[in-house]
Amino acid sequence: MKSWLALVGNTIKVFVIFMGCTLIFYYGILWVSKEYESYHRYDEPKGRAIKVIQMEERESSYPEWVERLMFFYHFGE
Repeated sequence: MKSWLALVGNTIKVFVIFMGCTLIFYYGILWVSKEYESYHRYDEPKGRAIKVIQMEERESSYPEWVERLMFFYHFGE
């Protein structure tokens, strides 16, 4: 009988520790999500920023879809 009560007690302890860690993790994820919710990644840059890439219009012997396909294979975009 005593070992059965010890087993139940240990099970309850493990359950309480598991629930505590789960709640800490859950509220931590909510905090991180709220922190980055107002982060605007696509705002225009400030200062002396320059445009990194500019697609040029040029005449080619290949159709446009072939050029785009080769661009995709080359850069993976």
